[in-house]
Amino acid sequence: LLQHYFLSLVSRSVGHFPRQHYDVIVVGGGHAGTEAAAAAARLGAETLLITQKIHTIGALSCNPSLGGVGKGHLVREVDALDGLCGRAGDWAGISFSILNRRKGPAVWGPRAQLDRQRYREFMQSELLSTPRLTVMEGSVEELLVTDPNPEQPGQHRVNGICLGGHPISASSVVLTTGTFLSGSLFIGQTTSPGGRIGDAPSSAGLSHTLRERLGLKVGRLRTGTPPRIVKDSVDLSLATLNPPDSSPTPFSFMNTHTRCRPEEQLPCYLTYTTPGVERVVRESLHLNCHIQQDAKGPRYCPSIESRVLRFPGRRHQVWLEPEGLTSDLLYPQGLSMTMPPDVQLRLIREIPPLHKAEIHMPGYGVQYDFVCPTQLSPSLQVKSTQGLFLAGQINGTTGYEEAAAQGLWAGVNAGRRALSKPPVALSRTESYIGVLIDDLVSRGVTEPYRMFTSRAEFRTSLRPDNADLRLTLKGFELGCVSSSRHQKAVRVKNSLQDALAALQALSLSTTSWKRKIPDVHVSEANSNMLSGIEMLQYKDVSFQVLASIFPEVLLPFMEFSQRLKIEAVYRPHCESNKREIQRIQEEENMSLPEDIDYLSLPVSLSQEVREVLHRARPSTLGAATRLEGITPAAVVNLFNYVCFAEKRKKTSTRSSFSQQSKW
Repeated sequence: LLQHYFLSLVSRSVGHFPRQHYDVIVVGGGHAGTEAAAAAARLGAETLLITQKIHTIGALSCNPSLGGVGKGHLVREVDALDGLCGRAGDWAGISFSILNRRKGPAVWGPRAQLDRQRYREFMQSELLSTPRLTVMEGSVEELLVTDPNPEQPGQHRVNGICLGGHPISASSVVLTTGTFLSGSLFIGQTTSPGGRIGDAPSSAGLSHTLRERLGLKVGRLRTGTPPRIVKDSVDLSLATLNPPDSSPTPFSFMNTHTRCRPEEQLPCYLTYTTPGVERVVRESLHLNCHIQQDAKGPRYCPSIESRVLRFPGRRHQVWLEPEGLTSDLLYPQGLSMTMPPDVQLRLIREIPPLHKAEIHMPGYGVQYDFVCPTQLSPSLQVKSTQGLFLAGQINGTTGYEEAAAQGLWAGVNAGRRALSKPPVALSRTESYIGVLIDDLVSRGVTEPYRMFTSRAEFRTSLRPDNADLRLTLKGFELGCVSSSRHQKAVRVKNSLQDALAALQALSLSTTSWKRKIPDVHVSEANSNMLSGIEMLQYKDVSFQVLASIFPEVLLPFMEFSQRLKIEAVYRPHCESNKREIQRIQEEENMSLPEDIDYLSLPVSLSQEVREVLHRARPSTLGAATRLEGITPAAVVNLFNYVCFAEKRKKTSTRSSFSQQSKW
């Protein structure tokens, strides 16, 4: 009832344009747009979110799941910064699991199957009740472009949008167009404009403005989605049952449990393709125009056609995933396809559990424009255009989690710009969000970008369990984190510090430890005293074991038992990383002048290096070091030049001040 009340309120305001100016305008109501709008509003900016249909806000366009290896890290970090998707996942989740559990906790992947309807309802209810946030239906025709502020870098300035023929001005505009920017849908040999089946295409004027008016380099990418299958038509007895974790792990640091009780969770099922699937793919290639296009598709979530052509003769996994507690549909993860609907039916029936399956909605492909992300600064603002921020698939990424992370950070910086505050960046040494953004703006993309733990150099420090310690306090200083979340993070931080200090103070000889914990092998060759932290690093020693031996000291910290175990295990790795992290942070803190002319710079740089720097225009020395083609010698020469320029600038400033003092 509450949600319907909010919907009716917003619906009545659609088209009435109650304001002609907002601090921030966000275009698009997908995962990037919702996080951007909510973050800007939390910062204190009057924000307008424009979406084609309010009832599709929070829609899971493709797979009904959240998180995974690398992706789960992003969800936890978005939550640590008070974003929405983590709490939405806890509310809508129907099957929770930790992936990669056989490996160390640094690369565990929190993941959940979601109820599509519950997720959408949660996101809409949150957004429609957010202070300072207005939601309107409409399709943005074009951006309002004016001359730039001469005191700031950039050749253009965006100061609003045109909606339904009416201009609405704003200090910042965030584009989160997803697959809708000049999007085209493909099924078999049929093509139609659009970014998602059932939704209207976006205005061609927006893409034209980006290309022609702003002069941005735009590329083309593709993606796809599998058919939705009627659950009652599937013989699940022929598939392998994959149960969820017996105890669901919430995404959000604010939640101690999920809405779905353990016994209510639904399982997934695993099956495999057969030679018949490959035969159908090869026989129908001439009927499939999407697979013949030049646009790059996702390497790590390819269509079944791409899998068959790239890996002939193999059998491929197909996960049959529930779409909701009461849904009568299954999502066949691994069967993204774009062939004609009748051929899709033939293909899926070549898989034993699906031999009598019925298709509710066919799979389809999408091709769309993206803006080459090397044209963005680490704040996700377009370098050449003041006030324009981009987030999500428009930057060449794929996945809900990657979009949400970018959306939140773009929203933070768009809000700060509107409130006359300087931009902020996240370093790759402190977060996966920082890794994601740095990869995009420094290296660009040649195919849809997906997050993996292997992309982070310091993954032993950037773990899912400590995202709150890394980011919540910083988020509070920026203004995007609530006081209640901040208070909880401070309590957790202080409690963990006290517990680690107590463990460190428990120092005993190896002989004493062997007497207290006889089942654990402690080498007697080690004559040194061992602390509680060092004992906790042993595989078979848990915090509960130590608390049973020293209850008066450790029992008060039992709620943090798992986190303390993880902190102890990774402490040696984190200590060894500190020097390297410090070096990178120093490089990141050395800003490169925005107006620097690399082509004529009086420094010993090869022409290739000059061209790379000229194209990418890195904002810091650290970003420059990660550009392809930049040599260590070039970095040293660039470092020396910047230091010399800074020294000369300070000398000139002192000299000018001295002259003024004489007068």
